[in-house]
Amino acid sequence: MKLADAKKFLADNNVKFVLAQFVDIHGVAKTKAVPSGHLQDIVDDGAGFAGFAVWGLAQEPHSPDFMAKADLSTLSLIPWQPGFARVVCTGHVQGEPYEYDTRYVLQRQISRLSERGWTMNTGVEPEMCLMKKDAEGNVVVADQTDTLDKPCYDYKGLSRSRAFIEKFVASLQQVGFDVYQVDHEDSNGQFEINYTYSDALTSADRHVFVRMAGSEIAHELGLICSFMPKVDSHRTGNGMHFHVSMSDAKSENIFQDDTDSRGMGLSEVGYHFLGGILHHAKALCALGAPTVNSYKRLVIGDALSGATWAPAYISYGDNNRSALVRIPYGRLELRLADGGCNPYLVTAGLIAAGLDGVDNKRNPGDPLNINHYTSDLSATDVDILPQNLDRALDALEEDTLFSDTLGQGIVEEFIRIKRMEWTEYMRHVSDWEVDRYLEYF
Repeated sequence: MKLADAKKFLADNNVKFVLAQFVDIHGVAKTKAVPSGHLQDIVDDGAGFAGFAVWGLAQEPHSPDFMAKADLSTLSLIPWQPGFARVVCTGHVQGEPYEYDTRYVLQRQISRLSERGWTMNTGVEPEMCLMKKDAEGNVVVADQTDTLDKPCYDYKGLSRSRAFIEKFVASLQQVGFDVYQVDHEDSNGQFEINYTYSDALTSADRHVFVRMAGSEIAHELGLICSFMPKVDSHRTGNGMHFHVSMSDAKSENIFQDDTDSRGMGLSEVGYHFLGGILHHAKALCALGAPTVNSYKRLVIGDALSGATWAPAYISYGDNNRSALVRIPYGRLELRLADGGCNPYLVTAGLIAAGLDGVDNKRNPGDPLNINHYTSDLSATDVDILPQNLDRALDALEEDTLFSDTLGQGIVEEFIRIKRMEWTEYMRHVSDWEVDRYLEYF
């Protein structure tokens, strides 16, 4: 979009403020409200931020301003916030793209694909829980009649949350999302929204918008829309599955090969890309499951409904939803990532791992089409994902691929901040500990 077209768009839609938006290292949206008459300022120079006030920008109070420069191709209305628009920005410091801005980290990996004439397309599947606070301040499921042990696809659970769903979907549709289905998922109060795939950068930008929309629309209704990986220890957690394909200059999917002897429609380059993901899965775990809470989701065993629907083993399979990677035919579905991830970092990590697999022709081995939740894999060579954040960070620290490709600075900053999170968690005295040990000895 040209600047003149953008200004006309703002005038035609009576936009008073443009939110110059970027994310911190956690993937949380950060903004400044810019009067629409100053749009050119954030295109030419950017909106200025004190980087020390934002997690993960590796700045000090005396550092130069972090300038968020607008990408006009992302300009859109904010349907639930009349008079406001949003534009996604890329961070700059002293006139240069900033290595600690995670959108720029992804853009650099996309450039590596462009050099090969490739475009990675991703379709993400956000899951969220609709909650509220009761009279005592406890967080409970918004619809208190949503109590089934196996609530997936339940009509009543979907219908009784339609006020939120209708406004949520309408808001996304208004800004160009092709939403094609919404369903009640496997946890009480849990929903998944599906919209058409797009190029990897657009998908990441859109996911940030989805979280902004869900949170604010729920708030207006007196509810909480949570993307927390595991809200209830007994229930299925909130994943964010990545469907990944790769197109060439002719827009043909180079991951697809109908002659695949395994019947999964996957090409040689697709298998090698998969091999890279599996080879670097432990380190990828830190990026895709970046919170303490994430590892309450990535567990061995069942949930109350019968399955966690989350991976624990480093494996792949045909239409196998218990594996780390599912092959729906001609594309990959990474089931590792959760609702708390930074979509730019995860996508950048996927590209880095996948290209390493392609360049080194990494063999993913044979598919494992078994139920990982009930099968004993102890006698196999199938490895397990890290079972807590600390071990995942160890894996990321040891796997030099990500420092070499994403940037040593951003990886070290991510590890530093996440180590702080882990330390704080380990020092916290929980209710479980008090109940168990107060009079135990």
